[in-house]
Formats: sequence, structure tokens, C-alpha cells
Amino acid sequence: MALPNGAGGYQIGDGNLTEVQMNTQSTPATATVTATLTTTQLLNGIILGTPTTTAAAYTLPLATDLDAVVTSAKVNSSFDFVVINTNGSGGGVITITTNTGWTIGSSGSQGLMTVTTAGTAQKYRAVKSGDGAWALYRVA
Repeated sequence: MALPNGAGGYQIGDGNLTEVQMNTQSTPATATVTATLTTTQLLNGIILGTPTTTAAAYTLPLATDLDAVVTSAKVNSSFDFVVINTNGSGGGVITITTNTGWTIGSSGSQGLMTVTTAGTAQKYRAVKSGDGAWALYRVA
């Protein structure tokens, strides 16, 4: 799912407040072994991870690459994405790792960047903290 660039978006406090908010969802992005994720994968909103029987590290894209795609993002703009571990063999822990321009949440949350076993998922929130700077938080 792409974030809106420029005008548009949702009205707040006006319109039909009981209407279900609908979004579009492209086919989920995929990742297998250790890789650097792309901005397209993050903005898709769902990443299906199938690591091998060993651990896989999914490195975030450069923060400047994300800025180049989400040009209307301001400080404190955010988006969510989910990483689902679909490894059917039961092995393969996925760990989300940083790249240039990223920080991992607040102090002490570094251990929360893993998607441990098959059938589990973690939801993350990326928050713009400055030009070429983003923070990542695990929120569920």
C-alpha cells in the first residue's frame, strides 16, 4: 500500500463517521534468506518471510531511500507494516536490523525485533524523525 503523496487522504471529523475505512492491499511482499528489504516491500504493508532453517536478518532499506519515495512525509509521519514468518518447517527466526538513518525504538527494545517461529507475526511502526532519519518500533 502506497502512502499518499501530496493532497488527499482521509477527512477527520466530517463525512460518514460510521463508514468502514477501506484500503487497498497489493499482493504481499516476500523475503526468504537474509536480505536488505526495499522501500516497496515496507510500504506494501505485509512481508511474508520464509527463512531457511537458520536465522535470517532482514535489513531495513536506507532511510534516504525511504525519504525519496515518501516525499510528503514530515517529522512524526508514520506507517505500519507486518512481518509474518511462514517457514513451514518450524525453524528460521527472522530479525529486523537497522541500516543507515534508522534507529530501533527506545532504549532496551532492540530484542523485540525478532519474528520467532513459523506462524507468528510482528507489527512494526516506522516514524520519520528527521531528514534521512527514521525510527522503528515493534507495536504488536
